[in-house]
Amino acid sequence: MKRLFSRALLFVGAIMMLTGCNKKMSQFAADYFTTNPNPLEVVGTQVPAVVTANVPAKFFKKNAEVTVTPVLVYAGGEATSTPYRFQGEKVRGNATVVPYNNGGSYAIPVNFTYQPAMQKSELFLDFNVTQGKKTYALPRVKVANGVIATAALADAGTVDPALAPDKFQRIINEKYTADILFLINQANIRNNQLTTAQMESFNSDLKNAAADTSRVIEDINISSYASPDGPWEFNNKLAQRRESTTNDYLTKKLKKEAITDFGEITKQFTAEDWEGFKKLVEASNIQDKELILSVLSMYKDPEQREREIHNLSNVFETLAETILPQLRYSRLTASVNVIGKSDEQINAFFDNDPAALSVDEILYAATLTEDPARQAAIYKKATELYSNDFRTWNNLGMVQYQAGNIEAAKACFTRAAQYAPAAAEAQMNLGLISLMEGDYAAANRAFGNAGGLKELGDALGVYYLKQGDAAAAVKAFGDSKSNNAALSQIIVKDYGAARSTLASITEPDAVTYYLTAILGARTNNSQLVTSNLRQAIKLDQNLAKQAANDLEFAKFNLQGVLGN
Repeated sequence: MKRLFSRALLFVGAIMMLTGCNKKMSQFAADYFTTNPNPLEVVGTQVPAVVTANVPAKFFKKNAEVTVTPVLVYAGGEATSTPYRFQGEKVRGNATVVPYNNGGSYAIPVNFTYQPAMQKSELFLDFNVTQGKKTYALPRVKVANGVIATAALADAGTVDPALAPDKFQRIINEKYTADILFLINQANIRNNQLTTAQMESFNSDLKNAAADTSRVIEDINISSYASPDGPWEFNNKLAQRRESTTNDYLTKKLKKEAITDFGEITKQFTAEDWEGFKKLVEASNIQDKELILSVLSMYKDPEQREREIHNLSNVFETLAETILPQLRYSRLTASVNVIGKSDEQINAFFDNDPAALSVDEILYAATLTEDPARQAAIYKKATELYSNDFRTWNNLGMVQYQAGNIEAAKACFTRAAQYAPAAAEAQMNLGLISLMEGDYAAANRAFGNAGGLKELGDALGVYYLKQGDAAAAVKAFGDSKSNNAALSQIIVKDYGAARSTLASITEPDAVTYYLTAILGARTNNSQLVTSNLRQAIKLDQNLAKQAANDLEFAKFNLQGVLGN
């Protein structure tokens, strides 16, 4: 009888143990969870957070497995983050184990891709429980309220694309040169020196310049030399005589050709042309030239140099035959300014005969107007006349980008890169397109090929904002005075710098005022909030709805500002 009773007790105990194991999980309480940050906040293009679960002792069943799914619920939809799994001590699996007797604290990572509707939202946790063969759901728990979306205001569309500049110069300086060679120790000009190809070209160019109203002869210079052999005093006088005879010839020639409209004739002479000697030796194949050059570097006194070179008897004869005769000369140099078309002329040519303009002139023409339509027309014509020049396509794409015609801009930037793959301007602009499309890897590659461009800083700043690295964005923007630059400063909480940047924007728009209102909210300045929100909404009515849902302004009464 006793044995029978004992067996009954054991059976009842087993039933009770089994019943205890199969008892359902209790409902999770909201105060078990804390969310950081709360409200959630956009970082780059994502909404990351960490939900910390503080599970009390004797709460988590030993035979239970719980899958926790973060769900962000907003008007028109919901988004789920990666589920996180927990298990009791008796469950065989790879989930995080929660001890029954002690409970514990556990971090649940949360992340969503941001959508504008998420501004007004609620973060819930869903719980799905498995115990043995039973599966059931526990009531969802709210753990956070709303999303601060300030970082989402970063806008690649407001970054100025890179302009491929024209090379138009109003005044281009040209130099015409010719040398007159002299015999050793002589200063008279031989007739054969006046009929060389050099001299004939010089005289012809000078005559043409004098007859061309678009050219101005600024000055004509005479530089006369003696070779570095013989006494310095003799060479000095010889060089001076060569200058004089050359000046006499030039003066007579100008008078004969009736060339009178020029600046002045300048003259100078050099006793010994050691610099010319060095250059000629360096360019020669003379034996022992390194030894000759070492003499020049060792001795600075002209007479000492000459003595040492004369002592090199085995090479001096070669120098006397090949190098020194080239250093007995007068050099004529005419400086001529070529005057390009005036702005009025360039505009008139574009309107009436654009084909008469060079590529640089037509590109320059686009800079003479602030009318986007005329700029687009000029650049379009440039692509027709000079289709192989990448700048025409790049700059047409720039105007289209600024007009919001992104697809057309992309086609032009792509064409520009085809003609000039290494062109930094085309690469940067393709990077901007990639930013607009959300292809951040492609944007990064393109920007890496655009180093050195002044416009690149703003583009990189937006790239870093989209990557969630506001500190790097601040550095990239530098001293830029733009909405995006101010946004990066707000995110890193440098409110003084942000206020200065916003105040320095020369043409503030709706976003400028909206950011200033956010700055007011973060510094608890209600007047700054209301006055700037009014101006922002005045310029863009859509911002009224955004402000109504913006948690930056949650503690401010905006009824009078928003009109509701």
